[in-house]
Amino acid sequence: MAASGRAWLLVAVVVVLTGIATAGRSAAREPIKFPDTQYEPVDWASLDGWASDDHATAFATFLESCRVLNASRQTAAEPVAIAEGLKAVCARASTVVPLEEEGARKFFEDNFRPLRISKLGDSEGFLTGYYEPIIEGSRVPTGEYTAPLYRRPPNLAISGRRKLGDAFPSKGVKVGRRVGRRKLVPYYDRGAIEDGALDGWHLEICWLRSQIDVLFAQIQGSARIRLEDGSILRVNYDSHNGWPYTPVGRVLIERKIVPKDEMSMQRISDWMAANPDAAKEVRRQNKSYVFFHITALGSQDEPIGGEGVPLAPGRSIAIDRALHAYGTPFFIAADLPIANEKVGTKFRRLVVAQDTGSAIVGPARADIYFGAGAEAARIAGRIKNPGQFVLLMPRELDPVEAARNVPLPPERPSFFAQFSVGNMIDPTAEEVPLPEPRPAAAAQPNPAPPPKSAKTRRLR
Repeated sequence: MAASGRAWLLVAVVVVLTGIATAGRSAAREPIKFPDTQYEPVDWASLDGWASDDHATAFATFLESCRVLNASRQTAAEPVAIAEGLKAVCARASTVVPLEEEGARKFFEDNFRPLRISKLGDSEGFLTGYYEPIIEGSRVPTGEYTAPLYRRPPNLAISGRRKLGDAFPSKGVKVGRRVGRRKLVPYYDRGAIEDGALDGWHLEICWLRSQIDVLFAQIQGSARIRLEDGSILRVNYDSHNGWPYTPVGRVLIERKIVPKDEMSMQRISDWMAANPDAAKEVRRQNKSYVFFHITALGSQDEPIGGEGVPLAPGRSIAIDRALHAYGTPFFIAADLPIANEKVGTKFRRLVVAQDTGSAIVGPARADIYFGAGAEAARIAGRIKNPGQFVLLMPRELDPVEAARNVPLPPERPSFFAQFSVGNMIDPTAEEVPLPEPRPAAAAQPNPAPPPKSAKTRRLR
């Protein structure tokens, strides 16, 4: 066989072995992977504040998610494997209720593996806060109440869908206005809607005092509208116009109108109220626009998050649903300005992913729900802080155990072994006898050096 033929055979063998090794690895369950994310397993004892948390309250919050998880089917929009793992944990949770503090803590420790998680290259995540505003409003337009709060328009469409249903995705889809039967064009942005693009459609739920109130209700995703007769009208997020969300706070910082270290929701509100003309232009930099629907919630009920469960103040968080499944518990450790403007309150708490939002992007990014009203608004508006994120992964998906189950590829022969005489024999070649070895010559003594002449001695 020619040398080129032997080389081709060797390459083919290596390719086959590599394919077998790859197939073996794919057959085994590999650890869960998050894009652009780093994580490491940690011990419960190493989590600062874990032992002193209120695990019974956290367990009750988790059970609310279980109620929906057990009755729902997963979609392509969320990590299916994690959702299925959470379902298995929920099945066990339903058999042990009620649980007191120690029992709740043991349940989490027995059923989850803690993983410290962050964006690739970062050591910490980022936290913000949100709340449900209580806003003055009217069922009819008046001289005082002039800014409409809209329900979903009938000409709002999602590419590839004919029926939108109740669950309108907050991101990840192309939203627009259908023209004819097939053409989809961008929907009206905030400026066009504020200028009257939806006038005459009779979409008004109620009227608020200003477009600033409308904007804040949209940022929070829900609101309690206190009407002129004293009754409370509850509205919640329904859909959006498809334009990307641009934080108006960022615009104010970039234009050096408000210093970054002074930025808060209250600061934005105060500046906009004092500068109505400039506020109109800044507000329109955020082309995103949210539509609402009326809910049947009582005046004191908590709003419903994206998962479909009532939000728990201080325990519910909004997450990036492209990366995380609803119902996933996280233990978050951060120092937050909860009591006042100074970063002095230790937040060490087990929270549950029960909501989402277009501005929440990344593996270690969360919006903490703080409740309703003015005090919750002040707290939420101050939160813009780094924090440590520990994701509680269902034990069924424990990456440490999964890594042990991944088979190693077969040991490859060394370079020299591949080219040994035994590997390179050509059965078609003729055997040519090797020449007889020559007999070894007898060793000869070294000749004695010649005597040195007188001239040589003198030179030395």
